[in-house]
Amino acid sequence: MPYRRRRDRGQVAIEYLGFLPVLLIVGLAGLQIGAVAYAAEQAGTAARAGARAASLRQSYDQACADAVSGGIQVACSAAEGDDSVTVTATVHIPTIVWDLGFATKAATMPLDH
Repeated sequence: MPYRRRRDRGQVAIEYLGFLPVLLIVGLAGLQIGAVAYAAEQAGTAARAGARAASLRQSYDQACADAVSGGIQVACSAAEGDDSVTVTATVHIPTIVWDLGFATKAATMPLDH
């Protein structure tokens, strides 16, 4: 059994406590990246659903709102061209550590004549 001085007892516990905040920040940053991906996916889904509805001359706002998961607020806008319509959906990225603003996606569909 190796010789240990009494002063070294608990050194590993102190080092772990010093490293714990770093581990927590890395874990929370990973969750924040997941929230960004989730918001971007929801914005893309809303934009596609809104563009599909607008191309059929239906309410794109209602289609955008129905396409996202419960509790997510989405804002959609539409721009109609000669033979297509583009719907842009914006979703607020959930704040876990940092407020990263909004995720915006657009989708274009041909108009049904």
